Amino acid sequence: MNEIRLEGIAASDGIAIGPAYCLILPDLTIPCRDPEPFEKEMTRFIIAVEQARQELQSLEKLLIQRASEKEAEIFRAHQMMLDDPMLVMKVRKTVERGQIVEQAIISSTDELSDLLAGMDDELFAARAMDVKDVGKRVLRILLGQPEMALCNMGIPSIILAHDLTPSDTANLDPKLTIGFCTAAGGLTSHSAILARTLGIPAIVALGGDLMKTIPTGTPLVMDGKEGTLILRPTIATTEKYQRIQQEREEHLARIKAVSMQPTHTANHRRVEVAANIGDIASARNAVQNGAEGVGLLRTEFLYLDEVRPPSEDKQFQIYKKILEVMGQLPVIVRTLDIGGDKPPSYVKFPREMNPFLGWRAIRISLDQPELFKTQLRAILRAAVNHNVRIMLPMVSDLDELRRARNFVEDAKAELSNENIPYNDHVPIGIMVETPAAAMLVDVLSEASDFFSLGTNDLTQYTLAVDRGNAAVAGLYQPLHPSVLRLIKQTIDMAHNKGKWVGMCGELAGMQKAIPILLGMGLDEFSMNPRAIPEAKQLIRHLEDEKASQIAKKALSLGTASEIESLMLETLKEL
Repeated sequence: MNEIRLEGIAASDGIAIGPAYCLILPDLTIPCRDPEPFEKEMTRFIIAVEQARQELQSLEKLLIQRASEKEAEIFRAHQMMLDDPMLVMKVRKTVERGQIVEQAIISSTDELSDLLAGMDDELFAARAMDVKDVGKRVLRILLGQPEMALCNMGIPSIILAHDLTPSDTANLDPKLTIGFCTAAGGLTSHSAILARTLGIPAIVALGGDLMKTIPTGTPLVMDGKEGTLILRPTIATTEKYQRIQQEREEHLARIKAVSMQPTHTANHRRVEVAANIGDIASARNAVQNGAEGVGLLRTEFLYLDEVRPPSEDKQFQIYKKILEVMGQLPVIVRTLDIGGDKPPSYVKFPREMNPFLGWRAIRISLDQPELFKTQLRAILRAAVNHNVRIMLPMVSDLDELRRARNFVEDAKAELSNENIPYNDHVPIGIMVETPAAAMLVDVLSEASDFFSLGTNDLTQYTLAVDRGNAAVAGLYQPLHPSVLRLIKQTIDMAHNKGKWVGMCGELAGMQKAIPILLGMGLDEFSMNPRAIPEAKQLIRHLEDEKASQIAKKALSLGTASEIESLMLETLKEL
């Protein structure tokens, strides 16, 4: 058969050549049916449990081969949970009351999980999510659904999925995942951002027929830089992309060799190039790629995989380890940025028509004082002897900012009264990610020590385009004139008030945007660590006068496509 080319949105740079692995999530909808006699329902349960045990034993062996005995312990623990007398008793009682076994297994595991989550012992609480996982496995078997888990991948493959959650992406085995493509998603969806951080080639928004078109095992070539996916490539096509892959790797090795030096423009103006990180591993990666600091430390990683809010001491220890990796380099810690699109299990969220416009980020922090103050105390404690700044997400007016700063002062007062060491000189700034904040920078300067442009959300709020919706992915345009004008206005107003301005949105790491942002006077560019060497190289080749001319020309244009064309020609010249 002839090769076929599909075009999506280039989400993470890199070339991958290998077979497809289709990740089709099972449909776990509980059927509407009349219950059968008790013995028959329980027999189905016993058979499903035994099959689940066999699956878990196979996974345990596979992980021992692939990793270690220690990492395989999770599947051994899941096997033990299948035999938990309390679980079996709850299922029996539920079936005796006339429920079908599918409903019985879910309600029983939910009840047992809630019981564990409420215990003071952290070890028991951590098992709560495992119990739910075991319940879903048994339910899948009862429903006759095949297992298509990521851990079943046997050879290096390109994963195809409708979409991937952040936890899916975080759990990808880097030795086996050579790339991934999704039917849905957008340039700044959480999975795309994480793929760039992990250095996994990715293409998103390939369309709804992706999974129907490509069966598992289909030979593929993907180019995450161009957004091209090639099905059944010819030998000539495969060899061509192997050459391109080698050339890019050699180029990256050359520029990485000089990426440790401080960044200056061609006429010696100092510019900071920092990293967006989310854990200790990405902090190390940032240092290795020449980061001059951290422009965004995402703290929600501590909250999303837990069954209860992380304690102050747990947060303190993790923040401290990250800060120790960064030494005396500046680190901007963003306070909790969760919401309906990123909900932890222990916060009850209202059903929202649009989570991006709902209860999230600073709004949750201000409504949940204990949650917020616990985090602030941990950050202030970890900041001792380090160069730390605190950044508040989703602020849209001065009242919110003043209230948040009052919480910071309350946290300091508590730590002082308890004789606990903390850093009393941590600057407090905000993310500019709503048009409201961008219009009020001069007013917000009264209480904000610095500003950082969060262009992922700023773009979606300015253009009224859901950044994760594949149906409108073409309308999500970070170089839209209206977005660029808000960025320019933010920088100018902040500089007039003597305030420093950085950018931690994905736009900061885009080659086509860097000359414009440099010409606007941006003080700091923060991006995924792997983008740092190329960003530094580009900035070093630009004179401020030239960058200013590029920015002025871009701001005079009326459409995003015109600005894209301008920057394509500009980068060719450079």
